[in-house]
Amino acid sequence: MSMPPPFLLRTWLLLGAFGGVISAAPLSPAAERGALPYRMTLMRAAPGRQADLVRSVAAKVAAAAPAQKSLVLKHAQGDQWDLLVLTPITGAAEGGLKPGQAESRAGADLIAWQEDEIVHGPDLSTIDGFLAAGLYHVEMFHALAGKQDALLREREMENGYLATLGRPTNAIFVREGGASWDLFTIGAYRNWKHYAERDDIAKEKALAAARMAGFENDDSIGPYLRSLILDHHDTLTTPVR
Repeated sequence: MSMPPPFLLRTWLLLGAFGGVISAAPLSPAAERGALPYRMTLMRAAPGRQADLVRSVAAKVAAAAPAQKSLVLKHAQGDQWDLLVLTPITGAAEGGLKPGQAESRAGADLIAWQEDEIVHGPDLSTIDGFLAAGLYHVEMFHALAGKQDALLREREMENGYLATLGRPTNAIFVREGGASWDLFTIGAYRNWKHYAERDDIAKEKALAAARMAGFENDDSIGPYLRSLILDHHDTLTTPVR
C-alpha cells in the first residue's frame, strides 16, 4: 500500500477566497491518520433480514483471529447501509477485491447490496477511547475533481479544531482502490449525550479554536468543506460487539 504523499509534510497556505481558510501550521504525525491497510465493507440487508445479517457478521468477526478483528458498526441514523465492517488487512492475499465477498461476510441471501473499498488509515488502538465507544459518527465524501488532497487537509485541520475544544477527533481513512469514496472519517463518542455536548461550547472558545486550526472562524468550516466535495454522507452508528 502507498504511503501518504509528501505534500502532507509541508506547510500549506490557503487563501480566504477559498471558503474562509487562512493558514495552517505544518502537519506532524498524528494518531488520527496513518498508512495501515484496511478493507471497508458496506452492506444493506435483504428486506426483513437486518437482524439476521447483524448476527451472521458478528459471529464471523467473533470467530476471527485477534489480529483480524473487525470494527462492525450498525446503522442508527443516516445513509442507506445497515452495516459498516472495517477489517485490518494482515496479509497480501486479503488485499484484493474479489467476486463473492458477500459470502465471506455473511450468507448471500442476507445481503441486498454491498460494496468494498481498500483504504489506509490509523491504528485505532492509538486513539484514546476509540475502540470502547458506544456511538460512532461516520462521514463519507466524494471530492470534487482535483480536490482530494485539499479535502484530506481540511479533515486534518478540523481535527485540530476539535482537539483544541477537547472534543473527540476523527480517524481518517483514504481510498486506495475499490468503491468510489475518496475519504471517510469515523468519530467515536461514549454515548449520544457525549455526541451532543458540542452545543455546550462557548462561541468565543469555538472561534479561537477555529483560528488556531487555520480557519477564518468556526462558521467558515462547513462552507469551506462544501467547496471541496461533490457530496457528503453522514451516518450515526452503534457498535456490534
